[in-house]
Amino acid sequence: MQLTREACKQLQSKTGLQVPADHLLELPEKVLQFGTGVLLRALPDYFIDKANKQGIFNGRIVVVKSTESDSTAFDMQNGLYTVCVRGIESGKSVEENIINASVSRVLSAKSEWQIILKCAYNPDLKVVISNTTEVGIQLVEDNIQADPPISFPGKLLAFLYERFKAFGGTPESGLVIVPTELITDNGTKLESIVLELAHLNKLEFAFIEWLEQHNTFCNSLVDRIVPGKPNAAELKKLEDELGYADNLLTMSEVFRLWAIEGDEKVKETLSFAQVDTAVVITPDITLFKELKLRLLNGTHTFNCGISFLGGFNITREVVQDDVFGRFTKELMHKEIAPSIPFDIPVKQKEDFANSTFDRFCNPAIDHQLLSITVQYTSKMKMRNLPLIQRHYELSSNAPLRMAAGFAAFLLFMKVTRKDGNKYFGERDGVEYEIKDDSAAYFYEVWQQHEAAAVPAVVMQNTALWEVDLTAYPGFLRAVEEQLNSMLTKGVAQTVAELEQASVTL
Repeated sequence: MQLTREACKQLQSKTGLQVPADHLLELPEKVLQFGTGVLLRALPDYFIDKANKQGIFNGRIVVVKSTESDSTAFDMQNGLYTVCVRGIESGKSVEENIINASVSRVLSAKSEWQIILKCAYNPDLKVVISNTTEVGIQLVEDNIQADPPISFPGKLLAFLYERFKAFGGTPESGLVIVPTELITDNGTKLESIVLELAHLNKLEFAFIEWLEQHNTFCNSLVDRIVPGKPNAAELKKLEDELGYADNLLTMSEVFRLWAIEGDEKVKETLSFAQVDTAVVITPDITLFKELKLRLLNGTHTFNCGISFLGGFNITREVVQDDVFGRFTKELMHKEIAPSIPFDIPVKQKEDFANSTFDRFCNPAIDHQLLSITVQYTSKMKMRNLPLIQRHYELSSNAPLRMAAGFAAFLLFMKVTRKDGNKYFGERDGVEYEIKDDSAAYFYEVWQQHEAAAVPAVVMQNTALWEVDLTAYPGFLRAVEEQLNSMLTKGVAQTVAELEQASVTL
């Protein structure tokens, strides 16, 4: 049986499956969404569906796809799809199967642009959501009269201009626009591009005034690991359990967060936030950005090289190991959390660190360590240098686990073979590719210097870090000692000795 509106009627009594009532598929369209990706389906659309089922938001989503990806599955399944939530929350296993009924239809920007523009005339429409990847929010010289405009900001501007004409620029016709692309200040940046395009397209002053005064562009942060469709064997197993086939079935972790910068008016419009504390609408989302960037991303960056060189391939394997699991917890709680360069209550940092560790343990997520090492150098600079700097503002002692993580970064970046523009390192006699824009630099450093000299050479490179890392008391020596131990005893033994020493202190 294929998942459809009719199939839902047969599934209503199925235990362990959240099935939508038939009337939910008749709700008015209140959201225009640019993007069909799994993150949108398992996060914003998840919240909207949850609210609809509780009689709160009472609105569905018109999805705009810009690529030539096939939307047959959405049409065939009446916009329905299953979100299978798997993971650990507060130390307990969580398993949920939810049929999502929030999507009304999927329209192609390339072939159905005029139909999309007609949605601007819908008085029920209140919200625009997007996830067009990070490159989607860029200024491109665009003609908004094109069918369709080239860029996402161009398409959005054309839609807003049609909205302005449809309602004569009334204040009530303005929209709340919430991009979820993973760039800092995504709403602010999108608004500036849309305004610049409006001027480039010589749109009238009255429209620009309406655009600025009656439309709200919100910065937002999304956080949920969504692997998407499982492999064929796992999919078959899930479909057998569910009792139907679903070409859009989406796997998701338990943890979820959508932090949105907004005021009371935004809260009123985004009423779906009422049904889940994971949707946070607040005037400033810096706190949430810092927690995620430092405790999730920062831990990954300090941990990925040392764990990979220690013999692991997947994050889950690392945290389930007695020694490396302890190293990860101590790194998060004792070194990273106190060093976050933003004033956050201790308990909030501890709670976030604990939930992050639960996420690392998720048996349903295979997060490859090598994928985290992509652009390792820039990640170390952006995510972790502020942590090191803040640590030394609070203490004169070297952060030993951060030092070990940095030493492992240097060792991971030891290029053993160059093939054209590709660079390779080696773990236990097996090559791995170093995918980093600074790989050529590290190739030269390791070629030209003895291992003992590498830390000082790299850490003094202000062109790379914009700061001399050897200026922090004891940090260079700690990195040198950890790197020497890794080279002579092995990474796993080095971590074991580090944790043993911390126990005996």
